[in-house]
Order: sequence, then structure tokens, then C-alpha cells
Amino acid sequence: MQTQEIKIKRTAKNSVFLDLFQDKSYLLKLYKTLHPEDTTATEDSLTDVTIENVLTDNLYNDLGFIANNKLMILIEAQSTWTVNILIRILLYLAQSYHEYFERTSQNLYKSKKLKMPKPELYVIYTGTRGKKPDIISLSKEFFEGADIDIEVKAKIIYESNKNDIINQYIVFCKVFNEQTRLYGMTKQAATETIRICKDNNILKEYLESREKEVVTIMMSLFDEEQIIKSYIKSERYEAAQENARETAKRMIKMGKLSLEEIADYVPTLSLKELQELEAEVLQLI
Repeated sequence: MQTQEIKIKRTAKNSVFLDLFQDKSYLLKLYKTLHPEDTTATEDSLTDVTIENVLTDNLYNDLGFIANNKLMILIEAQSTWTVNILIRILLYLAQSYHEYFERTSQNLYKSKKLKMPKPELYVIYTGTRGKKPDIISLSKEFFEGADIDIEVKAKIIYESNKNDIINQYIVFCKVFNEQTRLYGMTKQAATETIRICKDNNILKEYLESREKEVVTIMMSLFDEEQIIKSYIKSERYEAAQENARETAKRMIKMGKLSLEEIADYVPTLSLKELQELEAEVLQLI
């Protein structure tokens, strides 16, 4: 069975989250939300280390940056709850350190101890909190709390009553979800999301300055979702057709029913297709 290979470039999977925090001014606001005690931080003290690759089957993460050459902060934005994010974060962290050592010309195989920034790992969760934990850990989620040789912990950030840049992003996502429920995956859902958020001072400055770009980003996400849905539907149809063909072949081999009668059992196959299958079966006998 032939299948269509879909290769979606990262640019097509871009989101408001990525676009927002590519701007150093908003990245600084995010950092100060996480570390309000650092009153001396500037845009220049933040270095973007987000992993970027061309295709979705390669490793890339949502956001990574180094602050003051001391902290490596990796952040993932998630709308669907899954502890599997810990596995991905582990891979992102390893890759980020690998790239850091290359950038700083540090040799892994020499005896001199390497210098490396301290890691901080976060997940911004835009769904409903419920009874979900503040921290998820590799040992607890995958090894029943056993003392394992490598541990990964990530802090989860949920919606709050604060007005910081992270919470504004979470609220933006919830407004977005509400509007898509009302209007479907349409441009109206995108424009209504922006209007409501601007009226409520949610990412207002960002949305006013990049409204056209944000609409384009949101529409590209709609288009991508439709592509994936169509692909899945196509794959399911092909699988059903293959099952129908196999069933028809078995019935033809049994020789008890006419092709017209077999067509009643496998209505997705035309009489012409059944005739071709019959010729194929007869060649094998």
C-alpha cells in the first residue's frame, strides 16, 4: 500500500508562543517572571539556544535560552497533558548542552572540568489544571519513584491570577480555544481571539504591533491541522479498502458467490475492481 509522506517544516508549525518569545523584550519579561530577584538582567544577558531543525522528525524544542551565562532555561508549551514531555525535555537538554560545549569550544574528552550553566526546566500548560502536580519527575512518572541514575524534573506553570507575560499567554490560548469552538478553524476565530485579548489587555502590545503576522501564524496552524486530519482520514480509508480487497479475495477463492453477490458484502469495491481481483486470484491458482 502506498502512503503519502507528509514533511512539515518547522516554519509551518510556528506558533504565537515561538513568535512572541523570539522578541528579546518579551523574552526578558518571561525571564523576570521566573526570576524576579534578578533586577540587573537585560536583553543582552539572554542568549537564545532554542534547538531548530528543518523537519518535524528531527529534534527541536519550543524555547531555550541562557541567562547571564549561568542558567540554561528550557521551556515547553503544552495544551495536552502528557508526562512524556519529560523524555523530550531530557533529549532537548542533552542536545542543548552538546551545542553549548561546541559553541564555547570545550572538549568533552579532556581532563579539564567543563563549565556549564545550571539547567531549569519548565512546562507551560494551557489546559485545565485539575489535580495535576506542580512538578513532574522522570523517576516518579516512569520508575515508580525508584532511585535512578539520571533524574529529570520539570516545573509546571498553570493559569493564575497574575498579569505576567506567561499567564497572559495561557489566557490567550484559552480565549483562542473558546473562539475555535464557536467559529471553528476560521479566520473569524483568529481575529476574535485577538480582539478579545486586546480589549482585556492580554498580550495587547504584542498583538497590536504584529496583528497581521499573528493572524497568519494562526491560520497556518489551522491549515496544518486540516492537512493532518485529511492525511489520517486518507490513511484510514486506504486501510479499510485493503481489508475489503483481502475479504473479497477470500470470497472469490471460495467460489460460492458471484461477483455481484460479493459486492453486497464489500460495497466499497466496484464491480470493475472485483473483476480485477478475480483475475488476480485466478492467476495465482
